[in-house]
Amino acid sequence: MKSNTEKFGKTPHQPSLWTRADALKVHADDPTTTQPLVSADFPVLSNEVFIWDTMPLRDLDGNVTSVDGWSVIFTLTADRHPNDPQYIDENGNYDITRDWNDRHGRAKMYYWFSRTGKDWKLGGRVMAEGVSPTAREWAGTPILLNEQGEVDLYYTAVTPGATIVKVRGRVVTTEHGVSMVGFEKVKPLFEADGKMYQTEAQNPFWGFRDPWPFRDPNDGKLYMLFEGNVAGERGSHTVGKAEIGDVPPGYEDVGNSRFQTACVGIAVARDEDGDDWEMLPPLLTAVGVNDQTERPHFVFQDGKYYLFTISHTFTYADGVTGPDGVYGFVADSLFGPYVPLNGSGLVLGNPSSQPFQTYSHCVMPNGLVTSFIDSVPTDESGTQIRIGGTEAPTVGIKIKGQQTFVVAEYDYGYIPPMLDVTLK
Repeated sequence: MKSNTEKFGKTPHQPSLWTRADALKVHADDPTTTQPLVSADFPVLSNEVFIWDTMPLRDLDGNVTSVDGWSVIFTLTADRHPNDPQYIDENGNYDITRDWNDRHGRAKMYYWFSRTGKDWKLGGRVMAEGVSPTAREWAGTPILLNEQGEVDLYYTAVTPGATIVKVRGRVVTTEHGVSMVGFEKVKPLFEADGKMYQTEAQNPFWGFRDPWPFRDPNDGKLYMLFEGNVAGERGSHTVGKAEIGDVPPGYEDVGNSRFQTACVGIAVARDEDGDDWEMLPPLLTAVGVNDQTERPHFVFQDGKYYLFTISHTFTYADGVTGPDGVYGFVADSLFGPYVPLNGSGLVLGNPSSQPFQTYSHCVMPNGLVTSFIDSVPTDESGTQIRIGGTEAPTVGIKIKGQQTFVVAEYDYGYIPPMLDVTLK
């Protein structure tokens, strides 16, 4: 397999590398980069549905936006099945863990609304059954386009395949709540090409999802981030000196890390409406380090580009590890080069005593970080757990240059607007 420079050739940019040397600097339980413990007595948003990836309504500059005073979030959602025989164990009890673990196969896009930026009320499905072209509706981004309330929902249509798509509708408000209308025609945008981004044929464990469109504050063009894997047959990638980085003696052995090939992808729109896109080489690759860089997104601050992504312990390569949580990188320009925040990339990880407490973090431009509760131990041994499927406490971080610091904790699912749009 060719190196990054050879592989991407004469392109607008060379991908930045998250190296094994960077990842060796990851330090779990550092209080400045660790999410506070989530209590096992957390409240549940709904006993009818599980929710996980949370997508606040925002504009193309990244600002979380309310509409006529109503905050709106979109969530990946699945019904809970407490009475389904399929999820009743041999003792006649509801096996919520198995139900939770099966949720991805029935994920649908729902929306919620609130006057307070918390205390969310369920609005319902965004798209009617049968509108989306595939079985699963996976994460993306809802964009408020204008004062007429038009919304473009970019998301991932999965099974069969994985396609970045969008659907346009409209948000309607009353004194009593919010409704979503339209959202009837899904437009496919692009799929992995097998040249820059790995396809399912090249790797059955590939990832291609999580679109995050944005307008670049410098050149004004419309771009999109997404999660991908570097193209090539599974197991064919080379973890060379550049991917290893400056490691100490004894850490040159990369094991089977050639199977970990995550990247943060980018595309540029050829039109103003975001209907026609051209994929570009990745902004960042993690070959030999990690296999997932999910839900990539930016915060633009102090003239810098802060690139955030989420990843798991189990997707790390041989010889390196880190907690489930947020990882971040910073550059002075859109196409880099990017360097890992805090020296390692780790921005906000789960504590080792509760390694699965939260996931799918989204860093907002106001420094607030939202996520969902996965599972929290209910006994000291950690053998008994409580499944979440609900909003986690929001955490506040401060970004200073190439460092970040945990500075605050807020209420469950606290996602306040940064600006309010009055519909005309």
